[in-house]
Amino acid sequence: MIYDLIVIGGGPAGCAAAITAARTGASALLVERGRFPRHKVCGEFVSAESLDLLQNLLAPAHEALITKAPRIARSRIFVDAAELEAEITPPAASITRFDLDAALWDSCAHAGVECRADCAVQSVEGAGPFRVTMRSESFEARTLINATGRWSNLTSQATRAGVTKDRWIGVKAHFREVAAPLSVDLYFFEGGYCGVQPIPPSSQNGAMDVNACAMVRADVATDLTEVLTLHRALRERSQNWLPLMDPVTTSPLVFHPPEPVQNGMLQVGDAATFVDPFIGDGISLALRSGDLAGKCLADFFRNECSLDSAIANYSRLYQTRLAPVFRASSRLRNLLRWPGVVRKPVLSWLEKTPAITRHFVRMTR
Repeated sequence: MIYDLIVIGGGPAGCAAAITAARTGASALLVERGRFPRHKVCGEFVSAESLDLLQNLLAPAHEALITKAPRIARSRIFVDAAELEAEITPPAASITRFDLDAALWDSCAHAGVECRADCAVQSVEGAGPFRVTMRSESFEARTLINATGRWSNLTSQATRAGVTKDRWIGVKAHFREVAAPLSVDLYFFEGGYCGVQPIPPSSQNGAMDVNACAMVRADVATDLTEVLTLHRALRERSQNWLPLMDPVTTSPLVFHPPEPVQNGMLQVGDAATFVDPFIGDGISLALRSGDLAGKCLADFFRNECSLDSAIANYSRLYQTRLAPVFRASSRLRNLLRWPGVVRKPVLSWLEKTPAITRHFVRMTR
């Protein structure tokens, strides 16, 4: 059998692409090297701009994932001695990757996608059609979407060449906290930052569960215990946290210009480019890029355009609709790298002008 589409990677971006393509009538195969449910290093923040898309992608049985998710209507940023606040309007939702990925995977099957877990891809041949080889079998498809994340055996040589001597790692864990605020809180320190936000509670004892997710330079910290000591306010807040899981880590974290197409493959989510997690829109961008890729291929599946035309259309729309978010993220990250003598007066000004802070938040949406 030759599939219309093979999607490699079963995270939010890959599932969004597979579901969207299958709903156009395409035959789609989704392969994933792991198995769900599982924890992933992620801020677990879904911006309001993507909640309608997520609801449309999910099978009806998973509707409660959105309706029962805590709503996050406020952001607090702790830098040096400053505390900046901004409203998040409309509010975002907090959904764990443990639940989200499993629900999207199940929704793929309901949409008619053929789903195969525990299938690590060993090689990809061709540029349309494609042959994808696993350990004991291979498949062919007219089109291919790479949703393997920011680092895999499909990562381009250009991206690999961008690895710097400064090694960045991601680490996250869930904790129980009494009276956690309904806000996403970002604690910046020299060499990284940590985001904390409430997540759906795992018990009914009145306490709130929180997700703590950090991006840190490896020479500054290598585990979450160290990270929690690197900002005074975070250290004080986390003293009475109760761990709910073993921390999970990931690396390397590599920033590079958007690469929506590689060797005839459409690339979605972190495979296209890695957005700085502090903007809180990684899941949203993954869903939107996957959905966009599926829609751009629809005309090709209906034999209304060539594959080259469909690929060119995806690349163009990605650069106009999604790439600006990455540029805004880069500018904000550079602002936070300014020397302290320059950064502190700017932060003091921002504390007194919340409208400017709200503008910065809107830039990343």
